[in-house]
Amino acid sequence: MRKIKSTNTHLHSALVLSGGGARAAYQVGVLKAIAHIMPESTRNPFGIISGTSAGAINAVALAAHADNFRNAVYNIESVWKMFRPHQVYRSDPVGVFTNAMRWVASLVFASRNRSSLLDNRPLAHLLERMIGFEHIQDAIDNGFLRAISVTASGYNSGHSVAFFQGSPDISAWKRFQRIGLRTHLKIDHLMASSAIPVVFPAVRINREYFGDGAVRQLAPLSPALHLGARKVLVVGVSGNRSAPEVKRPLTGYPSLAQIGGHLMNSIFLDSLEYDVERMDRINNMLAAIPEHVRRKAQGELRPVDNLVISPSQCLDTIAAKYLHILPLSIRVFLHGVGATRSSGSSILSYLLFERSFCRELIALGYHDGMAQADQIAAFMLDD
Repeated sequence: MRKIKSTNTHLHSALVLSGGGARAAYQVGVLKAIAHIMPESTRNPFGIISGTSAGAINAVALAAHADNFRNAVYNIESVWKMFRPHQVYRSDPVGVFTNAMRWVASLVFASRNRSSLLDNRPLAHLLERMIGFEHIQDAIDNGFLRAISVTASGYNSGHSVAFFQGSPDISAWKRFQRIGLRTHLKIDHLMASSAIPVVFPAVRINREYFGDGAVRQLAPLSPALHLGARKVLVVGVSGNRSAPEVKRPLTGYPSLAQIGGHLMNSIFLDSLEYDVERMDRINNMLAAIPEHVRRKAQGELRPVDNLVISPSQCLDTIAAKYLHILPLSIRVFLHGVGATRSSGSSILSYLLFERSFCRELIALGYHDGMAQADQIAAFMLDD
């Protein structure tokens, strides 16, 4: 394994953490592997950190403790390793039933009251204790960090909004259906970015309600590039490459859980993979253009180096093993929508905030990260 002896913060190296609910525990394992590859006292090696949904939680937690990367990762790991559902959403029978009835009532009576399948206020309380948002600006001022962005989806405008906090020289941007907006990140931005549609409630920021950042995020790599990234390390949570092929057709009509899992996969996983493929194609095209021609082009076209780390095993299969440890009230609810069947295990992997499941994903992420230790070390070295 190639070991890095020393490093400085590279302000144009970016870390992109995708969304995926409980699947984001996998990212913690990859970050742990990176921390072991880097020197022990290394400050944050990523000048730009961009996160979406649950990935935004990991991203902001890193940014708030940018003075020591390894300590930041261990703090995040300690939380994920002890996760229980009641720390993320109300899992008691009264809470689950009450919220479900409110949601049904809102459908029947077309009510505009705040409604969702689950109540995630426990997560807000946990994040407020876990993350020191006031330290983010200190990290930027001290040169440990260039920018941090959290993406949320506006339900009114339909825009994918990257709320960012960063160096004064970074300008806001506006593209088709996506904008970058400078702000001071707070708990509301994280709760909005991680508000899985229908499952968790939308959050009002300024004059608009926002939901999960993965919704309508057509270009997940875009915020990092707008913030000045010249090379990008992407940690995804997609098991598409490792998912087993369907050997025989499934019988019966698909359950609500199977349909919901399909929709969540299209929201959280597909856009990132397509965007990485698009970046590779553009890099190949730029490589065919002479350098002196690229320099003359407006904005100086340059390839963006990238490294992608994603699960080597199917996370749906792993999730199916841990259904029995969920609270009875949640199991009854999931059984009602068909998530207890193997065909519906995909949606289970997004909601399984159980320490046993999270610990296995962390271990998998660490294994996959260390398997690419040489590539990570080469990526981390300053240009």
